[in-house]
Amino acid sequence: MTIKEISHRSNLRLLSFAMCAALPILAGCSDSSDGVVVPLVEPPVEPVAVPFQELLDQGIARYLGEYTPMLSEQDGDIVNHSFGAGEGPLCLTGGEYTMATRDTGSEDLVIFLQGGGACWSDLCLATEQAAPGIPPLGVLDPARADNPVAGWNTVYLPYCDGSLHAGDQDVDTDDDGTTDRFHRGLHNLSASLDVAVNTFPAPRRILLTGVSAGGFGTTYALPLVRQLYPDVPIELINDSGLGLGRIDEPAFIEQLLTEWNATAFFPESCETCIGDDGHITDYHKYQLSEDDNFQLGMMSYTRDTVISLTFVQVGGEAFEEALIGELDDLEAAYPGRVKSFVATGTEHTFLIGDLGKTAGGVSVGDWVTSMLSGEGWDTTRD
Repeated sequence: MTIKEISHRSNLRLLSFAMCAALPILAGCSDSSDGVVVPLVEPPVEPVAVPFQELLDQGIARYLGEYTPMLSEQDGDIVNHSFGAGEGPLCLTGGEYTMATRDTGSEDLVIFLQGGGACWSDLCLATEQAAPGIPPLGVLDPARADNPVAGWNTVYLPYCDGSLHAGDQDVDTDDDGTTDRFHRGLHNLSASLDVAVNTFPAPRRILLTGVSAGGFGTTYALPLVRQLYPDVPIELINDSGLGLGRIDEPAFIEQLLTEWNATAFFPESCETCIGDDGHITDYHKYQLSEDDNFQLGMMSYTRDTVISLTFVQVGGEAFEEALIGELDDLEAAYPGRVKSFVATGTEHTFLIGDLGKTAGGVSVGDWVTSMLSGEGWDTTRD
């Protein structure tokens, strides 16, 4: 074979290899000069990390897709979705659970979790019924000029399970063989979020928020909302349910989670998510580390009597000290994504009250607006 022939054959081989690399032929390419099949080697595919995968593996999404409303009924611009009695959604004493939606045609969505106390073996002060409709209060009032989400679509979750929207435990308190408490928060939450995604499947962004028990509930709802809306930016505002427990008594929060069968919301790998100091600040850090597509706004009065005295029972001064310390710690860990709104006083909740209430000279409405617009949002405290 002449040098010219060898050169020609080499050029053909190079051309064949180049064409093989350029064309997506799964079976491989053949070198026509000698019949050798060159297999196409696919590059390794990096698995996409799923936020909160450990919690999903622990079963927190077990009721998603399980329930549909027995009745969805229009009432003005609101649709009430009610669920019947049985093994699914229920209120604390066995009453029917209902939730509501309002479609304004917006690209943006508010998911609001209502508050109303808590119930466990040592103390039971909780709302026991779910009322239909959406109360026209604060950020839920579409007629308020100072409401920054007045025109947004709304999903409203009443609260009536006594377990911070997270429980899955029926309790016979007097051992007479009859259930006395139905902690069905996870059923109610999951069913409501299914209604949300079926009604509003593709929002541009989500404000996930709630007050008091509903503020605590946003912490548990976030992984489920992310499961249903994997790519949607979430602004989370926790109003007066920040996760402060009894000082240096982690057993208090552990007791509640156990009584309500809600321990699956805390990853087994996170040994500090319920801290030795009695708070769940590291759990908020865990969520921020898992999901980089949400921001966290935390709201509280310095000496909120509902939390500090009635439920946590630590007193106003100890509560305030813990509040400021835990917020400082959380904001230092995620300075661009966590901000707080703290007003001096003993009152409880902001978002379904006076949106003109101020802290550090900034009103509630303006602080929420800044968060949603991404302009000038910052920590503000009296």
